[in-house]
Amino acid sequence: MTQIGMCFPRTFPAALVTDVARRLEAGGADELWVIEDCFYTAGVSLAAAALASTERLQVGIGILPAVARTAAVTAMELATLDALAPGRLLPGIGHGVQEWMGQMGVRAKSPLTALEEVTTAVTRLLAGEKVTFEGKTVVLQDVQLEAPPVTPPPILLGVMGPKSMALAGRVGGGVVLAEPATAEYVRQSLEFAGSPKDFVVTTFTALCVREDRKAAYEWAAPWLGGLIERKYVGITPLPFFDDLAKLYAESGEAGLVGMPVDWWRAIGAIGTVEDAAVHLDQLQAAGVHHVGLFPDPEVEHGLPQLEYVTALANR
Repeated sequence: MTQIGMCFPRTFPAALVTDVARRLEAGGADELWVIEDCFYTAGVSLAAAALASTERLQVGIGILPAVARTAAVTAMELATLDALAPGRLLPGIGHGVQEWMGQMGVRAKSPLTALEEVTTAVTRLLAGEKVTFEGKTVVLQDVQLEAPPVTPPPILLGVMGPKSMALAGRVGGGVVLAEPATAEYVRQSLEFAGSPKDFVVTTFTALCVREDRKAAYEWAAPWLGGLIERKYVGITPLPFFDDLAKLYAESGEAGLVGMPVDWWRAIGAIGTVEDAAVHLDQLQAAGVHHVGLFPDPEVEHGLPQLEYVTALANR
């Protein structure tokens, strides 16, 4: 059964994370996903606060840039979080936005190689191994965690594109697919990853629920229009993408508001609660294990959506 939770947007004040985590747990949701983007709030500290303030809720990190910390420090952080709440951590690691990595002076010559080395080293350290590693990005000499997790969490790679998905299939425990991750995109990503056994699939999904579905469509149309203009990888596998792009080119946002309900249901948890439930069913059928519903980034609009997250988790 797919686990349903909420994402904590990078624009939400950090002090809200404990209240959001408690409300999700009390309401019956399965998890909370904290977001680490430069230069907003940090994923590890947000996750620690959320885990320490709850008893059941799973907490995911989406995502830690591979080169922002050394592999040993990343492993230490994840082991500590797991010790705070055994079995409740879902850690994600990714390339990070390369412009941000350059701003910090840690941009790797080969992001793909760097992610492979970091993922391999962190996985081995969390397994309790003594690791010596001489790579292009990771250098370790007889490093071993004093208190590795009893059951190490899977390292989920926040990646996109065929090469990175193939890497996730080789060295990762799963993937985190950024919003909007349609069912078709999930299937394509699993194919690129080689469909490995016990591969954990997480998707972030746009959440915009209103009593009146047209109101939801009007709210989400500008966001969708931007994705169409960029030919965003999460929606291009849709069988109707060419028709969608043509509609937008000819009629703009008004055309998107009036497009078929089934198209909106394929793209996100957008419309009524019932529409959102259909989208989640599509993701489950595609093989998704965890869904982080991503609300509006503005607190006054996004935070009220929490009640829909719990409603969808309890259906």
